[in-house]
Amino acid sequence: MEDIMSLTPLGAGQEVGRSCHVLEFRGMTIMLDIGIHPGYDGMNGLPFLDRIEPDQIDVLLVTHFHLDHAASLPYLTERTNFKGRIFMTHPTKSVLRLLLGDYLRLLQMNNAKAEDVLYTEAELQSCINKIELIDYHTTVTVGGLSFHALNAGHVLGACMFWMELGGRSVLYTGDYSMEQDRHLMAAEIPDQKPDLLIVESTYGVQAHTSRPEREARFTGTVERVVTRGGRCLIPVFALGRAQELLLILDEYWQANPHLQKIPIYYASKLASRALRVYQTYANMMNARIRAQMDISNPFSFRFIQNLKSIDVHNFDDSGPSVVFASPGMLQSGVSRQLFDRWAADPKNGVLIAGYAVEHTLAKEIMAQPKEVVSLEGRRQPLNCLVDYVSFSAHVDFVQNRSFITQVAPRHIILVHGQKDEMGRLKSALVHMYKQYPENKRPTITMPPNLQEVKLKFARRRSAKVMGTLANREDEPQEGEKVEGIMVTNSFSSKIVSPDDLATYTPLRLGSISSKLHVPFCGAATTLELFLNEMYHGVKKYETEGIEGSITNFELQGGKVSVTIGQSAGVAIVEWEASPAGDVIADSVVALLLHAQSSSASIRLTSKPCRHPRENNSDEPNEKKVKSEEISSEENLIESRLRLFHSILKEQYSNVEATLEGTKATYEIQGDGEDILCIVKVDFVDEMNAQVSVESEDEELGLRVQDCLRNTATAAAPIRV
Repeated sequence: MEDIMSLTPLGAGQEVGRSCHVLEFRGMTIMLDIGIHPGYDGMNGLPFLDRIEPDQIDVLLVTHFHLDHAASLPYLTERTNFKGRIFMTHPTKSVLRLLLGDYLRLLQMNNAKAEDVLYTEAELQSCINKIELIDYHTTVTVGGLSFHALNAGHVLGACMFWMELGGRSVLYTGDYSMEQDRHLMAAEIPDQKPDLLIVESTYGVQAHTSRPEREARFTGTVERVVTRGGRCLIPVFALGRAQELLLILDEYWQANPHLQKIPIYYASKLASRALRVYQTYANMMNARIRAQMDISNPFSFRFIQNLKSIDVHNFDDSGPSVVFASPGMLQSGVSRQLFDRWAADPKNGVLIAGYAVEHTLAKEIMAQPKEVVSLEGRRQPLNCLVDYVSFSAHVDFVQNRSFITQVAPRHIILVHGQKDEMGRLKSALVHMYKQYPENKRPTITMPPNLQEVKLKFARRRSAKVMGTLANREDEPQEGEKVEGIMVTNSFSSKIVSPDDLATYTPLRLGSISSKLHVPFCGAATTLELFLNEMYHGVKKYETEGIEGSITNFELQGGKVSVTIGQSAGVAIVEWEASPAGDVIADSVVALLLHAQSSSASIRLTSKPCRHPRENNSDEPNEKKVKSEEISSEENLIESRLRLFHSILKEQYSNVEATLEGTKATYEIQGDGEDILCIVKVDFVDEMNAQVSVESEDEELGLRVQDCLRNTATAAAPIRV
């Protein structure tokens, strides 16, 4: 039997932005991330949520707080019929509340259209209240899904999710980094091999230069701009890479006194609150930061000033300065306003220090166009320096390939990458796996948005033996029978003894007693005959009741009992409900109905009328009475001879009878004309009969004798 696992990207399929994937397997629906595309406004930036039924989603797992992975969350929870549970780490929830509030204020400042405002402040708070928290390495179970979070590097609180469902495992990396930086640890590598790896492919086959080289280029570019009297704009998101870059630049300013008179500004309303979050979760950062926290706060910068509010038009930019401003894609806000103001001056510079998403101004200016369009819609020359130094906390090709090789999945799905970059990565991985045996090569797919990927898995069925069944001194031998109760819950099965049910499961032992009242007007002897013909070892008990004799029959060691005589005209069938007991009880009910409706039972229970009719004549009447009695006796014997014939025919089908007064001969024939058995019956009187059975088949002869003996017993007072 096969199980089908499916993954459908609703965003980040052959693109970067609005990460959102739906995983379906064994009746569970799991959503992975719920971001927004920074290159589109309002509804256009949402994942393709119209292609699913949100109320069918059981669990939503959010990997980190970046807007392209989490900004559509309030829309999903407050403006759709989503009813699932939401999980993320503590820092992710803390920072996300700040970022989404800032994102909402930014929309309001830019006078966004009503349809482009995806949620209100009240809806945002309601959404945040629904989030459940998860710690690294803590397993959470929801229905048949078990999952835990692993550190992913990238940003504070970012995690990968390891999921187990229906005996299969899935690892979703989200955005991850294999490089330890100034404040974050590198991503963890799981110690298990997943059936499916869903992995980012942001940089395709690109390789980062070494970290010292990138830092030297970054600080060198900043110094070159400010020493010639220019203003250096560094567009960043309020949280994430900004903290890393601030640490680098503050350290560089400390080491170069000639730069210390040049101000560095961090223009963000979130700056102070963001830094408090980072201080709170310093224990989740690398050893360098944790050691420094014992001495001083590493995020209390000496040469960086926080501008809680900045009026771009009144900002004093007469001298050189460095300004960190959000957002990082230069789409709007302070960073866009400063860019529009400084872009035409060749002394100034813009330093893009993170990944630039397609359809954003940050991506556009990296191509060095001669002109750009300002936020107000006017064209202006682009004369300032534009440089790009990648401090994006995404893996490059070398790191991604190494991670995939160590994880060794059976199937790989590439997400979160531009189509061309993703295609080059897929080709490189396919080429790499050509060196492997064919049965060890994983499947590699790179679905676009809304294209479902289906993976087939053979269904696994296993059960753990627990409790007293497992705690035995010697190992069970091959072929030895081990009995217990198998309990399956959420695709996991265990076998325990009935006494251990309460210990290892929420179940308890119980039994159901069943009782049926079946109309029955036959005799106990008739029923006994039928029961003995059907079952072996029928036990019979007789007791005296108020209204007469009570007969009780027990079948199959007392599993089923039949009582006659306790209630007039009713047979009571009682049994403990079980598969075997139910079947036996059904057959007993059928026998009860047959025992009082068959022709044999009617003959067994019928009695001839022996009362002479009244007559006033004396002598003639006496002769007539005697004559009638003789005739009655003969009729009774004939009736019993016919009864024997009827019983034998019901048992053996092809039976020829020859009746001669008080004698009868019965020939039991086979399928042909062969005579298998000859039975002779001679009634001495109406109570006594001589019976002889002749048959070459000894077993058949014995069965025929038993049949006639039981019939005679049921038709008492015949004695055979």
